[in-house]
Amino acid sequence: MCSNYRPVTRLDRLLTFFGVEHGKEELLERDVFPLGMAPFIRLTVEGQEAGRPALVAEDGMYGLLPHFAAEEQYGRRTYNARSETVHKLPSFKPSWEAGQRCIIPAEVVYEPNYESGKAVRWRIFQEADIPYGIAGLYRRWRNPKGGHLFTFTMLTVNADTHPFYKRFHKPGEEKRMPIFLNRDEYGPWLMAEVSQAPAFFKMHPGPFQGEPAPTVRAPKVVTDPPPKAELLPPKAAKAASPPQPAKPLPPQQGDLF
Repeated sequence: MCSNYRPVTRLDRLLTFFGVEHGKEELLERDVFPLGMAPFIRLTVEGQEAGRPALVAEDGMYGLLPHFAAEEQYGRRTYNARSETVHKLPSFKPSWEAGQRCIIPAEVVYEPNYESGKAVRWRIFQEADIPYGIAGLYRRWRNPKGGHLFTFTMLTVNADTHPFYKRFHKPGEEKRMPIFLNRDEYGPWLMAEVSQAPAFFKMHPGPFQGEPAPTVRAPKVVTDPPPKAELLPPKAAKAASPPQPAKPLPPQQGDLF
């Protein structure tokens, strides 16, 4: 299972490692969560070469939206598709049967590690700064309010016995990992018949590199409290005392007689 990754967005890296030109404006380099926008690679009959479909990079939303999805929020439930059930679940079955397979370019993926006793996000990557190509499905969703949007999902497999990936996710829960493709599998994965595609449903042996990469949260802004005098209500002006009658002067000696 993967809910957070860093997509490949640089045009030169998409061309170098995936052989595809991205004709649209380069997206910002940032981590993506469900409902975020990122590139994915699919086949298209437009611009095909020598009678073979050509590769095209599209920007899509992370979280596949089926035809019955009424809003984008549905993608929070469909950013991963289990390879064991992708052929029969209503959310994924139409895309699977239509052969709408794709490759999701990823610089790194993130997974939660509980070996310290609490969840710590780990960054998983390949040596030599080589990105991953992850197997996925895509669909062009028609928004009931108007317009169309490409959406996609990552395919995952069981990883209970994987020497590296079994270290992630909560203790006692099933371990799962995305389907990482070898570079020479990109074309076969996209062009295979639907009946042949499950041959790619396997754990990638690696090697994998990993290290802690906790999520950085914005610091809380705390302002200095105002001076104490500003926290208290102003003191009421002291009422003026009424004038006191003047004391009579002591009588002079001559006045006594």
